[in-house]
Amino acid sequence: MDLPQRPFLALGLRIVSAFLFATLLVLVKYASQSGVALPEIMFWRQAVSIPLILAGLAMTGGLHRLRTQRLASHGKRALLGMTNMIFNFGAAILLLPAEATVLGFTTPLFAVIMAALLWREHIGPYRWAAVALGFLGVLVIAQPGGHVTSALGTGLGLLAAFFIAIINYQIRDLGRTEEPLATAFYFAAFGAPMAALALPFFYTPHSPEQWLVLVAIGLIGAVAQFLMAASLRFGAVTSVIVMDYTALIWATLYGWALWDELPSPMMWLGAPLIVAAGLIIAWREHRLGRRDALKEDTHPELRA
Repeated sequence: MDLPQRPFLALGLRIVSAFLFATLLVLVKYASQSGVALPEIMFWRQAVSIPLILAGLAMTGGLHRLRTQRLASHGKRALLGMTNMIFNFGAAILLLPAEATVLGFTTPLFAVIMAALLWREHIGPYRWAAVALGFLGVLVIAQPGGHVTSALGTGLGLLAAFFIAIINYQIRDLGRTEEPLATAFYFAAFGAPMAALALPFFYTPHSPEQWLVLVAIGLIGAVAQFLMAASLRFGAVTSVIVMDYTALIWATLYGWALWDELPSPMMWLGAPLIVAAGLIIAWREHRLGRRDALKEDTHPELRA
C-alpha cells in the first residue's frame, strides 16, 4: 500500500526526532558516567516504552492498532536495532556528543554503497564523489595517529551509521502496512527481552537520580522512535534524513553546557565535509527520483 506523501509534516517530525535523539545520547553518556552499565541502559530504554505505549493506546481505545501480520519483519528490525544500539550508545559514551552525532551523518554514504553493492543500482560520479568527500571528513575528524579522538568510539559511530542506513529502509518498508506506534512497540517488545539476557551480569543498585535518568531515556527514546517512524511513513528516506543534521546544533550545545567541552578544530573542519556529502547525495537522489517519475508519466508502460 502506497501512502500519501506529506513532505512538510515528515520534515517537521524528523527535526523533532533529531532533537530528541541528541538528548537521548546525552542522557546515555550521563548515565554511563554515573555508573550504569550499557546493557542495563539498553534494557530500560526499551522496557519503559512498552507500558507507555500500551497505556496510551488503552486509554484511547486504540489497542487494535498493534495488530500485525509481520511479526517476523518486526523481529528482524529489532535484532538489527539492538545491535545498532550497542554501537550507537557505545559511541555516545566514548566521544563528545558533537563527535558522535557527526559520525552518524555518514549514514547516507553507506546507503549509497549499499545501493551499489547489494541492489546493483547505478551510482554516478556525483554520488561517488560525495562518498569520497564524506569519508575524507571522517579521516579529518578521526586524525589517525593523532590520538585526539577515541579510535574505538569512532569505529562504533561508523558501525552505527551503517546499521542505521539498513534500518531506515526497514522502517520505510514496515511503514507501508504498520502504524508508527506499532513499529515502535514491537521494537521495544522484541528488544527488551534481548537486553534482559545481560541483566544478571550487569545490574547494580541505583540512586533516585540514576533511576530518573533511566526512565527519561526510555520515555525520550520511545517518542523519538515514534517520530522517526512517522517521518518515514510520510516522506522519502532521502528527503527526511537531511533534517538529522540539525542534531549537531543540539549535541554541541549539550556538550558545552553539561561538560564544558567544545569540539576540536579538526571536527569543525571535517563536519562540513560530511554534511556537504550528505546534502549532495540527497540532492542527487531527489533529482533522479524526479527524472524517473517524469519518465513514468511520459511512458506509462514503464510502470508495468
